[in-house]
Amino acid sequence: MEKGASESSPLDCARCGKPASLQCPKCAQLKLPREAAAFCSQDCFKAAWASHKSVHTKVYSLTSQLSQEGWKYCLKKGRTRTMELPRFDWTGPLRPFPISKMRLVPDGIEKPDWALDGIPKIEPDSDLQKRVEIKTPEQIERMRETCRIAREVLDAGARIIKPGITTDEIDRVIHEETIARGGYPSPLNYHFFPKSCCTSVNEVICHGIPDARKLEDGDIVNIDVTVYYKGVHGDLNDTYFVGNVDEASKQLVRCTYECLEKAIAIVKPGVRFREVGEVISRHASMSGLSVVKSYCGHGIGELFHCAPNIPHYSRNKAVGIMKAGQTFTIEPMINTG
Repeated sequence: MEKGASESSPLDCARCGKPASLQCPKCAQLKLPREAAAFCSQDCFKAAWASHKSVHTKVYSLTSQLSQEGWKYCLKKGRTRTMELPRFDWTGPLRPFPISKMRLVPDGIEKPDWALDGIPKIEPDSDLQKRVEIKTPEQIERMRETCRIAREVLDAGARIIKPGITTDEIDRVIHEETIARGGYPSPLNYHFFPKSCCTSVNEVICHGIPDARKLEDGDIVNIDVTVYYKGVHGDLNDTYFVGNVDEASKQLVRCTYECLEKAIAIVKPGVRFREVGEVISRHASMSGLSVVKSYCGHGIGELFHCAPNIPHYSRNKAVGIMKAGQTFTIEPMINTG
């Protein structure tokens, strides 16, 4: 039992109604409402355990429930599903389409700690959120192997892109190819994300959810793949043309790729992380394009997301200097607007 977890506001014991100062640690871990997790004593907690533990079971069953039901939209950071279109200031003509059931992963595949219940346990409180890890040669080799697998998986998904294909079909290929190589698709159930990759079409910047919308001639689509294999994550993405694409879209994708190449070219020990954003912004602005500031590159390894933070825009305040043995992503997102 966690003492003091309920002291910010007075609560009653979930069993006997007396003033409570203790909280079920499992409920705290799962971030469940404090009202149902407060107890006045260890004795009350033990006496209530037989019935109280069903609260945890309901949370764990969420993933199973979602795997059996298709749905169209999500609310409350993925915890609630609805068939009604939420109110949203759409930036373009694209709209969500129905989403198929969550795909399953065989028991023999090594899984990250969010695979069962959608909640990362190690990542949020790790000291690697503040300290940039210097990886061992053995860790680096595992990273290389995992990234090679992720590249193969991404290429497999890209091969089926054409007008009429749904992004859900792309997700199916990504999922199956990842499993076939013994990996786990890292996005799957990460903070309740329902699919095995991200597919972002046209005005969607990133983290789009694969759905039943058919790709149309002239679309551009980004596929973002991360594979978990041998205890590490490998993260990469590419943007692809669907059929005949207009010149403005071609220029946007070309410039974004050039931004990535120029940023990679400066990576070496002694370079400040903030310089990545300077290089990217300079090249994008020369083409009359703008850099997205809401999302950044990140450290990666045994954790999906960790330090360092890699902003892609100029005059950023990223802290730190590159050192041999560090691993991080550079993911410039460039807009025409």
